[in-house]
Amino acid sequence: MQTIRVESAPDVISADIEHASPVGRIDTQRGLSNAQAEEQRARFGRNLVDSKARRTWWQTLKEVLSEPMFLLLLGATGIYFVLGDVSEALALLAFVGAIVLLTVFQSHRTARVLDALHELSAPRAQVIRDGQRQFVSAAELVPGDVVFVDEGARVPADGTVTEAHELSVDESLMTGESVSVNKSVASFDASAEQQSSGELYFGSMVVQGQGQMIVTATGQNTMLGRIGASLSGITEARSPLQLETRTFVNRVAVAAVALCLLLVVAYRWRSGEWLPGVLAGITLAMGILPEEIPVILTVFMALGARRIADEGVLTRRMSAIETLGQTSVLCVDKTGTLTQNRMSVRMLFAQGKRQVIEPDMQRIDEAYHELIECLVLASEIEPVDPMERAFHETGRVGLAGTGRIHPEWSLVHEYALTPELPAMSHAWHSPELDHHAVACKGAPEAVCDLCHLSEHETRTVLDQAAQMASGGLRVLGVAKARHSRPDWPQTQHDFAFSFVGLVGLLDPVRPEVAGAIAQCQAAGIRVVMITGDYPSTARAIATEVGIDSARIVTGQEVASMDDAQLRDAIQRDNTFARVKPEQKLQLVNAFRESGQVVAMTGDGVNDAPALKAAHIGIAMGLRGAEVAREVASLILLRDDFAPIVSAIRLGRRIYANLVQAISYTVAVHIPMIAAVMIPVFVGWPPLLAPVHIIFLELIINPVCSVVFENEPERADLMRLPPRPIGARLLSNWTLVKGATAGAVGAMMLLGLYGWLLTHGYPLPFARTVAFVSLVAGNVALIFVIRALPGAEGRAKSPERNRYLLIVLCATGAALLLLMTVPPLAQLFGLVALLNN
Repeated sequence: MQTIRVESAPDVISADIEHASPVGRIDTQRGLSNAQAEEQRARFGRNLVDSKARRTWWQTLKEVLSEPMFLLLLGATGIYFVLGDVSEALALLAFVGAIVLLTVFQSHRTARVLDALHELSAPRAQVIRDGQRQFVSAAELVPGDVVFVDEGARVPADGTVTEAHELSVDESLMTGESVSVNKSVASFDASAEQQSSGELYFGSMVVQGQGQMIVTATGQNTMLGRIGASLSGITEARSPLQLETRTFVNRVAVAAVALCLLLVVAYRWRSGEWLPGVLAGITLAMGILPEEIPVILTVFMALGARRIADEGVLTRRMSAIETLGQTSVLCVDKTGTLTQNRMSVRMLFAQGKRQVIEPDMQRIDEAYHELIECLVLASEIEPVDPMERAFHETGRVGLAGTGRIHPEWSLVHEYALTPELPAMSHAWHSPELDHHAVACKGAPEAVCDLCHLSEHETRTVLDQAAQMASGGLRVLGVAKARHSRPDWPQTQHDFAFSFVGLVGLLDPVRPEVAGAIAQCQAAGIRVVMITGDYPSTARAIATEVGIDSARIVTGQEVASMDDAQLRDAIQRDNTFARVKPEQKLQLVNAFRESGQVVAMTGDGVNDAPALKAAHIGIAMGLRGAEVAREVASLILLRDDFAPIVSAIRLGRRIYANLVQAISYTVAVHIPMIAAVMIPVFVGWPPLLAPVHIIFLELIINPVCSVVFENEPERADLMRLPPRPIGARLLSNWTLVKGATAGAVGAMMLLGLYGWLLTHGYPLPFARTVAFVSLVAGNVALIFVIRALPGAEGRAKSPERNRYLLIVLCATGAALLLLMTVPPLAQLFGLVALLNN
């Protein structure tokens, strides 16, 4: 047991708390050691609630064995046994085993990729381990961990509050009540209701403030686990591509049944036998069914998501990969996306004077000391935000030896920044003062309002702020107040603030941004900057990175526009400044309604509605709130602009290669269908049997899923306009392109087979030559499909596809064995052509 003295705001109660911990005494400054965490994890397990078990090999095998193709193969094998052709039946079974193993391996590989991506997207938690703050996966938390929670994050486990700063939590997941609950430091001698206000529960969302807790329960032992609530039962809706391909496969299946019945009847009419006719029908069904298409789609999306993750973007929703190639408008924030989010204080304004702060400056004029002091006091004690870290660093250097650094002061009350009032205040207690010192920082216009400046004084301050902002600086106003009463005002407006000065921060533009934006613009994608900064700051940054800033639209102007005016603005202007979060949603909806496909970046709680409304929401992974990451389709693993462009490029490549794979699938099935049907109708001996179809499937599957998936991108991929909205993967052009190539191959194959039969060649020889020609034709179709012109352009990049060479070598080796090893050829009903 340990008594922890929590020094916090009086409104959240400063209390002595005894914590019964599974690991004994808890030091909130050092947290658990890594060894203690491992012991706790071994005892309590991972912090997962009703999570789905990992997919096993047996589960994958069971699904494969229930596929229509496998059932058709079993039916064909049974007919061979009935007909007394045991060797053919055993050969078929051997190939069945091979193709099942290949499918299981491929399915399991895809599942592993998806599992790995799921692990990456798992919520994170900030803990103290061995005295160090660090981010860990929420699944790795254990009882006894000291965890920090911030606005916009999900509570990662059940815990007891040890520190709270205006902490408010949405517990609707457990209670169904949408009203947020205020949380305070736990006190075990309080009433049941007060004790509940000192507890945080796994799955609830922090909607305001920040705090610290000690984990008391994880996984199934949490309240969420005990009441059986789980998100694992929520499945993602099928994407448009999945619905489109499923519809196509179902239609083909209906046509296949009709054609198979027709073939069985024709065979019976020609030969008078039923069983060989049923066998021919099964062979035709195997040749018609495009069972590769759903597999292709799954593999392309999973491997595509992995490729995009390698570029620094995590895919949370696979449907986003489909949409990337259609993106026509990219809405981006300034800070951290276009800029480096590495702020430094560059300019100070106080007492009517300005001073530029150079990076190596060791001395700052005394006239600005009070301004820097208030900046530090208005910031968090242990800042995470780059802006507040810059204030602390400036204070450490500029105020050294001045007596204005106050480590002995204690923070006793704070007012958070809100959309309605973009300013925050901290109240401090000092042993030597008879009052509380209050420091405030925020948007210059908000600070002017809090200080009740006259219109002339406000204009003077805002003009000065605009001049500073014109150099690309982010400008904040600073104020101070004294508070002597025992009670605290409800709002910051009730303090008697006096204006102290302005501070300008420089956040350098990322060096790669200008080139990346140029790529987007060349690809027909509009890049629109939406920022909360000053218009002059927005113009400076936009000009530097290449975004059109001839006219800046402010949030105030957006608020006053009707629908028609807003439509005109979004068609004409690319830079929006002083925009509030609700106006971001308004802009995104306006772009959508104008027929654009919108991708948008965001990081805060208030960005979540706009991220959800965009076709592709892109959350900042490092500084983004958990709620923003939850609603987003993509998460940036590093807060940078370049990965967004890489993701769009890869999305286009994936879709272009998918079109090629589908075209090849259509093309390669045409010769197989013709080779089964036409001989029966014209009275020739059958050309293909089920074992031949299996051999062909062993070529088709890896070609579709591996070769085309690894096709290098076209050299002009990012110089083409976005794919139109409503463009179908299985378009008429795709189907006609594949069917035409396949029909030409089918005519050549049947022409060769017919010529050999009519010129007196033995049937085994004619079948062998035709089959080898069919395999060679399937390989040739790869190159035909790759060479055919398409909407994506024709020019290839110099990158080579090594998987194509592997498939060609494997196919050549298999054909060589087939033509040189008589027993192997006999299994296929063929002859060894090269066995002299």
